Amino acid sequence: MTGRTNRKVSSSFYAPNMNIGNEQFLPLLKRLDDCISYVESNPQYAESGVYLVKFRQLQVQAAIKGSTAGKTIASGGVEESIIYVRFKAAASELKPILGEIEGRASRKEFAQILSECHKLYCEQRLYLIKGIVQQRVLDYAKKEPLPSLTRSGCAYLMQVCQFEHQLFDHFFPSSSKDVSSLAPLMDPLCNYLYDTLRPRLIHEANLDALCELVEILKVEVLGEQLSRRGESVAGLRSTLQRILADIHERLAFCARTHIREEISNYCLSDEDLDYPKKLERTVEEASTPPNGDNLDVYETWFRPLEKTVSCLSKLYHRLEPAVFTGLAQEAVNFVQYLSRFNASKSIAKKSGQMDGQLFLIKNLLILREQEHLRRILRGQVSLCDWSRSTSLARTISPRILESQIDAKKELEKSLKATCEEFIMAITKLVVDPMLFFVTKVTAVKAALSSANQGQKSDSVLAKPLKSQAFASPDKVAEVVQKVRDAIEQELPRIMDKMKLYLQNPSTRLILFKPIKTNIIEAHVQLQKLLNSEYSAEEIQSIGILSIQDPQSQLDSLL
Repeated sequence: MTGRTNRKVSSSFYAPNMNIGNEQFLPLLKRLDDCISYVESNPQYAESGVYLVKFRQLQVQAAIKGSTAGKTIASGGVEESIIYVRFKAAASELKPILGEIEGRASRKEFAQILSECHKLYCEQRLYLIKGIVQQRVLDYAKKEPLPSLTRSGCAYLMQVCQFEHQLFDHFFPSSSKDVSSLAPLMDPLCNYLYDTLRPRLIHEANLDALCELVEILKVEVLGEQLSRRGESVAGLRSTLQRILADIHERLAFCARTHIREEISNYCLSDEDLDYPKKLERTVEEASTPPNGDNLDVYETWFRPLEKTVSCLSKLYHRLEPAVFTGLAQEAVNFVQYLSRFNASKSIAKKSGQMDGQLFLIKNLLILREQEHLRRILRGQVSLCDWSRSTSLARTISPRILESQIDAKKELEKSLKATCEEFIMAITKLVVDPMLFFVTKVTAVKAALSSANQGQKSDSVLAKPLKSQAFASPDKVAEVVQKVRDAIEQELPRIMDKMKLYLQNPSTRLILFKPIKTNIIEAHVQLQKLLNSEYSAEEIQSIGILSIQDPQSQLDSLL
């Protein structure tokens, strides 16, 4: 019986007039289903396995008939409108048979048939549209620079992918949600763009162009367009991510080359070290109305520092955090070495110690902000803490000054040391006569005390302090006058110099605060000494001001 049924079904299936449009086609397919179910349920019959194979072969032939019909219809033209319109029209004719196949996809043999239908469909679509897509990508490549080619090529592929997904849905509505079914079609089409882009990518050395490519792929294409278009273009994601990975690799290589050639091997010129004149010229230009609005803040920067910050600002958010962190550390180390051990020493030798210190503080503060970028990426600090964390207050606050600085944070260590050197240098410049006098008085009093303790009788007393030549009221008055002159003449010059190097008032205030504290403390110590050793008339003749007076003078300088 099984043999007769197989011969009858076969003769009907291979009849000349049998096609998917014949009204007997679907009933015949239904009968094949029944036969397969019967044979599977009765394996005891002779040659049941052989007939099961033959019935399944007939099913495959039925599926091929349906898919071949699509191929025949599609071969009528190669223009885009015809390709899509004719294929879409064919869906109504093929839907019944394809629907039957999709409805039985839970069964192993039908799942295989459906997979073959998908494959055959993709092969025919690729055959029809590959030339069109390839030519369009080549046209973009001939006319447009790399960023525009990338943008246009991705937009075009998304449009093609969307159209193909919609067309696929007409033929296979129940299985179109699985975009992987279109991979045999979309992957080769995507490769046309990838193969066109890659040779130009590997020869691109311009950091700006590579950064723009990252923005196009990461933000515009993957971040916006792909999300907006939804699952219909999800099949492009792997290719787009592959292109982005190649751009990242090229960008990292070019950035490392740039850092090595433009920063670590940078040769300092006389113009690079022309401080403070470079800053003074900028101030003069800023005071001229036509020029004031066009000034570039980077013109006053140390050239290697400007190159470093410019490079890192381009790379930030465009490279993976770990890669950016390594490059940033490398660049910061190079420019820190140049500014600290070469530039600041040369400037100090030519223009004075104060200029060398302020130059170094200015550049280390800017570098510290770049260091902060790495800490943000590591998750150690928040972007919300940017201003507070990069302020000079954090560097010279008691908590930082008293804590053990990690040896790995060489930048923090350099900035802290330079600030302390500057503070002590200015303190010494202003109140050194007072500090020297108080130190000498302390040493003399200690010697007198020791001498008194060695006497056998308390009747032998040392001479009073004011009788010492260096401590006479006239000599003390000279000390006080020198400090007063320094406050009135030197400190304003110092503050002007600080304003020249450090434009931020808050930074200057924080740096000046410990200087002010040291100056006031020197006055307090001298005032205590005078009160204990000199009469009111002598103190008046010395002319030391009350503590409030130097405080007011110092506050007026800010």
